[in-house]
Amino acid sequence: MPYDPVVVQPMRDELTTLGVRGLRTAEEVDEILGSAEGTTMVVVNSVCGCAAGNARPAVALALRHSSLPDRSVTVFAGQDVEATSRAREYFAGYRPSSPSIGLLSGRKIVFMLERHQIEGRAAGEIARDLTSAFDDYCAVAA
Repeated sequence: MPYDPVVVQPMRDELTTLGVRGLRTAEEVDEILGSAEGTTMVVVNSVCGCAAGNARPAVALALRHSSLPDRSVTVFAGQDVEATSRAREYFAGYRPSSPSIGLLSGRKIVFMLERHQIEGRAAGEIARDLTSAFDDYCAVAA
């Protein structure tokens, strides 16, 4: 059963107000992730309070870093089922997990934070993992 949109919208807004593009359909996911150009951070958002409650602030902190992905997008597990399923197809070798944060270079997954690497950790710790991956794979923001 889908979650109440009134409950979900603030969790969605936490990322979209940062400029993270929300993808709601499989077609939107393919439009962005099907491109072989540049880097893309994909946040699989969720209503899980403990893990996603730290993942969303971690993304906000990481997006202040000097090196950033070319694009940042999000799908919402439990809400945007087709979009989430399609995004996970790009995470070859990783089991479905929400929340999770993947970094793709072209169509290849080069870094992944799964739920077990997010859960129980502070936002600052998660952000450090993200910014380290940004330093390894992304360009310095202009």
